Amino acid sequence: MRRAHRLPLLLAFLSAVVWGGALSEFRICAYNVQNFNSKKAANFKVVHTLTRIISRCDIILLQEVTDSDGSAIKKLLSSLNRDAQRYESYHYSSVSSSRMGKSPDDMQKYVFIYRTETVKVTDQYQYPDQKHFVRAPLAVHFHSDTTGIQDFVLVGLHADKDNAVKEMDHLYDVFEKVLTKWNNENVMFLGDFHAGCAHMTQLDKKNIRLFTNTSFSWLIGDKTDTTVTDKTSCAYDRIVVYGRSFLKAITPFSAAVFNYAQQFKLTRTGVLMVSDHFPVEVRLKGSAPLIQATPLLLLIITALHSFL
Repeated sequence: MRRAHRLPLLLAFLSAVVWGGALSEFRICAYNVQNFNSKKAANFKVVHTLTRIISRCDIILLQEVTDSDGSAIKKLLSSLNRDAQRYESYHYSSVSSSRMGKSPDDMQKYVFIYRTETVKVTDQYQYPDQKHFVRAPLAVHFHSDTTGIQDFVLVGLHADKDNAVKEMDHLYDVFEKVLTKWNNENVMFLGDFHAGCAHMTQLDKKNIRLFTNTSFSWLIGDKTDTTVTDKTSCAYDRIVVYGRSFLKAITPFSAAVFNYAQQFKLTRTGVLMVSDHFPVEVRLKGSAPLIQATPLLLLIITALHSFL
């Protein structure tokens, strides 16, 4: 084949490398891990499955973490970082809330686990209001050079099922607080809101400011089932973003439930060992492709000159 005839093939290949590699996306996840404690962390199959789930995400919010000494999360991070050393992949760190709950035997905390190579924690804020929340939200300010929108705030909530509507409504007060604190409108709420079935009806939406204020976009729809068992079909777990700039930074239609039972070919029993919920996720667009691709483009130009 002549060199001139090979050129279109070469250009097609290089385009795929440049644009495909430069537009890598950033995945944010949330998962209710259902009473994740040291006993559960001692189960190899559970930790293995969680490692596979978490390693897909740049950031993941874990809820219903119930270990008192942090040993369960340490074991999970050890599993994630052991794989990083083995396969030269990402490394992970975490930031946690205090333990909160209705009673001593129902104390839980929020844990954000994140890839240290793609994102940094710049600040965190534990909302102090225990009057309106059983488990007050944890807000974390992140910075990432790999995303189109580089600075953003994630607010995690595991709403109490008996107080879900009031807690969701008071998330607006949390929004105003973090907006004042960090002067950043790029705010995302995520977690198990119990925002479905009997815990939140269509009529209840009139009393939730995150619904009545049209600046908030609910990315996981009301008809989505985020639960595992056949006994329920409820959109408990949600992702909500504020404003057009954050919405534009999100890959369209990327918000979804991650059904790892199908992806990992696990039995229902195997899934329920981990949780009775599935994770939810959304992807952020990568940073500007031409900026990322500049060094590679220089190599391409040099290669083309020598090729021709």
